[in-house]
Amino acid sequence: MGQTAPKRNSNEAADAPKVVAVNRSVRHDFDVLDTLEVGVVLAGSEVKSLRAGTAQIADAHARVRNGELWLHGMHVPVWGTTGAHDRPDVERPRKLLAHRSEIQRLDARVAQERLTLVPTKLYFTKGRAKLELALVRARTKGDKRAAIAKRDAEAEVRRAVGRSAKGLD
Repeated sequence: MGQTAPKRNSNEAADAPKVVAVNRSVRHDFDVLDTLEVGVVLAGSEVKSLRAGTAQIADAHARVRNGELWLHGMHVPVWGTTGAHDRPDVERPRKLLAHRSEIQRLDARVAQERLTLVPTKLYFTKGRAKLELALVRARTKGDKRAAIAKRDAEAEVRRAVGRSAKGLD
């Protein structure tokens, strides 16, 4: 008879992160020094909108204010069936959840080294909204060109090694 697919535990599907939004320009425009996973405080209708995959984090950044971590500039559109009194502002600052020691460490590095906190990925894991926050340093135009040249040179080396391994050279 036909083979059946292996049975999966229901927890396996819940544990796999569901990516909602990715900020692809971060690795091009910045040097990523450190990353941190933080929770995001959301209103009920925002959760539904995020599950539909409609958020935008490309222009967002985080700041430490009064010992708390806040995300500014993330766009979460209003869920279609949300009533007028339950509609949160689509660009409102959202509180990020992290340990106090992590927030203090990030705040100190941002102040001393003139760094920026930028979101790289927004996703759900175990039913909770999480944000991957990166501590970054801005690249200059010359730095970007050097990074592109380095990436192209490494790709060419990989191609050459691949050809020589196959005996094509």
